[in-house]
Amino acid sequence: MTESENTAEIRRSVQALCADFPGAYWREKDSARAYPGEFVDALTKAGFLAALIPEAYGGSGLTLSDAAIIMEEIQASGCNGASAHAQMYIMNTLLKYGSEEQKQEYLPRIATGELRLQAFGVSEPTSGTDTLSLRTVAVRDGDEYVINGQKLWTSRAEYSDLMMLLARTTPREEVASKTEGLSIFLVDMRKVVGNGMTIKPIRTMMNHSTTEVFFDDMRIPASALVGEEGKGFRYILSGMNAERILIAAECIGDAKWFIKKASDYASERNVFGRAIGQNQGVQFPIARCYAQMCAAELMVHHAAQVFDAGGNPGAEANMAKLLASEASWAAADMCVQTHGGFGFAEEYDVERKFREARLYTVAPISTNLILSYLAEHVLGLPRSY
Repeated sequence: MTESENTAEIRRSVQALCADFPGAYWREKDSARAYPGEFVDALTKAGFLAALIPEAYGGSGLTLSDAAIIMEEIQASGCNGASAHAQMYIMNTLLKYGSEEQKQEYLPRIATGELRLQAFGVSEPTSGTDTLSLRTVAVRDGDEYVINGQKLWTSRAEYSDLMMLLARTTPREEVASKTEGLSIFLVDMRKVVGNGMTIKPIRTMMNHSTTEVFFDDMRIPASALVGEEGKGFRYILSGMNAERILIAAECIGDAKWFIKKASDYASERNVFGRAIGQNQGVQFPIARCYAQMCAAELMVHHAAQVFDAGGNPGAEANMAKLLASEASWAAADMCVQTHGGFGFAEEYDVERKFREARLYTVAPISTNLILSYLAEHVLGLPRSY
């Protein structure tokens, strides 16, 4: 696949930055379950996290296709973009539906790194991916909204200044359509943590800095509302497409890392007097993963192009996420198998990346729900849920 010089330059720039954060850095963070703040600061300083912010607000003014290349290269370099990727896809909602006042107030400071927009409060313990059944409520009280409820899997909340929050502003039984009555708020967390907002970390199998967040009569100004009240679900759908495309690009990067790691090891590791990569039993799984990755990569690029052209890439974004996450996981499993016992040793970084890669067939959006979407909305099969 032939790329433009601009794309090639983005790749080189990201690779150069990531070279300053080798495996030892990530192993240390993983062991301590610590947030890679130095890496996020470097990405911010280089302008990568402001990729989608227009130049008029201090950003780079790049396309989603460019942003996808950035995230892919981060993963392909052995780093972990999960520490910062939300700032890219959350941005879409603010850019498309935020007021000019909100954009002027927040975007320039996000671009410089003065503010971090990393937290996205959507999932809840009782609803999961069934977003329309969420129970967090926001009630208007004069010039404020009072919010009560709980969010789960709100990653990076401890390291973010702003949160994009989805809450119900009209009871479900009072709306004509179940997609109505939800609203988006841009919450300044610096003002409410410990004052209506409580954050509780959740320890997981990978260092993902995820949390659950509790809202107890949390008051925010009415000006925090993004767009029109009651239209929040429609607003986040476009952002979810961007999210799936960027995550899919990360999965492609992971797959490339695993394939290279396995290929290099198979060429160097000698058993029974020959390189193990000389054996077809080792060669073929690597080659198959490469073919699977290349096919998924084409769909990711196609989905990003549809998004950039102003189309509705619902099907493309979902297929990109499905195919890329499965290609990544297949490559991860193959890489461990190729390394044998050394695949479980921390110093090789395979086991860390293996744990990180496992997430993406589950979240954001599980494989089964993607298949349900394709069955209903693309193939016209009866709705299953």
